[in-house]
Amino acid sequence: MSLVKIGDLFNLEKGSLQSSKNIEGKYNFITAAEEWKTNNEYSHECEALIFAAAASGSLGRTHYVNGKFITSDLCFILTPRDEEEYPIDLNFYQFVFNSLREEIVKKTKTGTSKESINQGNLKSYEIPYFGIEQQHLWIQKLLNTKTLKQELAKEIDNQQNLLTKLRQSILQEAIEGKLTSKWREENQDIEPASILLEKIQVEKEQLVKEKKIKKSKPLAEISAEEIPFDIPDNWEWSRLENCVELIMGQSPSADTYNQVGNGLPFFQGKKEFGYIYPTGNSIWCSEPKRISKCNDILISVRAPVGDVNISDKEYAIGRGLSIIRSLNVSLLDYWYIFYLLMAMQNQWTKKGSFFDAITKDIIENKVIPLPPFEEQKEIVKQIEKIFAVCEELEDQINSSKQNTQTLMQAILNEAFATA
Repeated sequence: MSLVKIGDLFNLEKGSLQSSKNIEGKYNFITAAEEWKTNNEYSHECEALIFAAAASGSLGRTHYVNGKFITSDLCFILTPRDEEEYPIDLNFYQFVFNSLREEIVKKTKTGTSKESINQGNLKSYEIPYFGIEQQHLWIQKLLNTKTLKQELAKEIDNQQNLLTKLRQSILQEAIEGKLTSKWREENQDIEPASILLEKIQVEKEQLVKEKKIKKSKPLAEISAEEIPFDIPDNWEWSRLENCVELIMGQSPSADTYNQVGNGLPFFQGKKEFGYIYPTGNSIWCSEPKRISKCNDILISVRAPVGDVNISDKEYAIGRGLSIIRSLNVSLLDYWYIFYLLMAMQNQWTKKGSFFDAITKDIIENKVIPLPPFEEQKEIVKQIEKIFAVCEELEDQINSSKQNTQTLMQAILNEAFATA
């Protein structure tokens, strides 16, 4: 193995087509992105490497192509320069370029706000050159490893899907009372949920009297058609508004946002298995109009509708979220409501023409199963016990995924070390 300038190994040609002028067709249109597009014309018919040179997030990504294609003007087309002195297996060198991608970009890029790689810098950069016999030897190992990696990745994705379904199944069994059926047999003398609802109503009326919450409008009786499944005899069906305080989010004025930590961190929403997360401390609000308290449940009322989280501190809440607050933690376990909403996150009746959304009226009228308070706590306990096992399994899956991602690099490292 020796180090040779890229310009001595390859001819470099800039791509010709702006993505904005692309017209879909039957030929490959290769851009800096991972996924290819199509075009109605082609500029080349050959075997080549396509190197992303002017798209910040994709700099250095290298594609292999063999056939008719056209390339984005943000890319370079690399073809062998001297087959007699430096014979090239382009399949092998796609792996080499992608393996060295980070280092190549670091040493050849220019610009700050808009980074790119010019031909001169790329031509001058030296990469390892292997004899053609070594290239053929190692490409076969790499292709075999790639096939194995794809098979492993498919199995890992399958395991993750099964784990997601398992979690959702556990949540559904929990809100139907199946998860705690044995516990109920051993605790038959507990106060039924009908009495609990009466206590919650008294609590709400007192808070209204003290002007701590607003008076709710009367809600319709629950019809038989609204009940989705059977629940234990000592449970009750209730509308969500009858059990909690509901506060719709409200976005603050644009001039109150800041990035210097003034006020409260602004909470938007992204998801990972039903959870929504804060944007972090990058966006703050000096004059929030809606503030979540610690242990408030937050639900996304815009796409992705129904995702939930529990607030770990005070946040400024925008109109994409709604606060669901337990009025009295000795009457309603907020973790039970959290898991209940996770179980029902795909069961919302959505509105909206441009994007999915749920309104205050929809949330207020959501029909929920309410267990006795002691059973709520037991449900939470059992869910968390099972979910802890799920998290261990997920850690193992993620570890397997990480191992598959290092397979290709390990083969290339071996090639570099033994050359």
